[in-house]
Amino acid sequence: MEKVSPRFTLGSLAQLLGGEAEGPIDKELERPVSAGDIDPLGVTFAENEKYLKLAESSEIGAILVGRDVRKSDRALVRVDSPRRAFAQLLSICRREQTLAPGVHPTAIIDPSAKVDPTAQIGPYVVVSAEATLGPGVRLFPFCFVGDRCVLHQGVTLYPHVVLYQDVTLGKNTVVHSGSVLGSEGFGYVWDGKKRSKIPQVGVVEVGEEAELGANITVDRATAGATRIGSGSKLDNLVQVAHNVSIGEHCVIAAQSGISGSTTLGDRVVMGGNVGTNDHVHIGNDVILGGRSSVDRDIEEPGAYFGTPARPLAEAKRSFVLTTKLPELLSRIRELERKVEELSAE
Repeated sequence: MEKVSPRFTLGSLAQLLGGEAEGPIDKELERPVSAGDIDPLGVTFAENEKYLKLAESSEIGAILVGRDVRKSDRALVRVDSPRRAFAQLLSICRREQTLAPGVHPTAIIDPSAKVDPTAQIGPYVVVSAEATLGPGVRLFPFCFVGDRCVLHQGVTLYPHVVLYQDVTLGKNTVVHSGSVLGSEGFGYVWDGKKRSKIPQVGVVEVGEEAELGANITVDRATAGATRIGSGSKLDNLVQVAHNVSIGEHCVIAAQSGISGSTTLGDRVVMGGNVGTNDHVHIGNDVILGGRSSVDRDIEEPGAYFGTPARPLAEAKRSFVLTTKLPELLSRIRELERKVEELSAE
């Protein structure tokens, strides 16, 4: 059976990662694994004693550790940063999805589309009128690229990505399977009897080196643009509503929802399942804990948590107090009873 990842020896792995081998240098290793896995050919990492003990308790091939960590009966590679070294190993062992060069015969390309000759277009892809595909663009099977979309150099769309129309993706941006960009924003007006649709005629603009996970939805603007800044990373199942503006190098975890016309500054971090009201502003370097809700502007950098989101220290105090509410209620009732007794005397 053909091997799907590189093989190493303990010695060659240490050399590759700029580390120091401790154990049989000819010991064979094959793949990165989790600390508790049973895999004599596996390599894991341990940043602290807890994970070192976990790795030592399993049949694991080698452990990446810091240079000052204690000795072990397992094979070790001592490095400056175990986490960074493990990330380097993951990059080496990563298997890219393959896509044949050129245009697959089942793809449908509108005659008015501009397609760079180095673009790779897989089976059953549709590229619509006046779309532009730059150098090195990769479209995996069943992608749809709508009218006037612009995909700059190195953009990758994984299978079943849909770009409705007027979507621009910056250099080296990646969109994962099932995501839909440019769908109509959620806009209606109530006339007293029924809701009438507000046309959504804007665009979507995504900067360079952004990455959008699987099953993300990004609505086109009512007018103007919905924007995602360069370097920003959105996890699976994130909803970005119409006219949202996300700054550069933001990180947004799964199941978060950003309501219409909300603006995020640069380097904002959102934990999972965060929600915002519409038209709120979140400033640079704000961190929102998972399941927080933002109902008003947050300008000051720092960590926030809760519903509504408050500075983390304040939110923690409130959270602790809520666990004591039954006790506090009993004490209040007892005090009320004593006050009534004193008043009756």
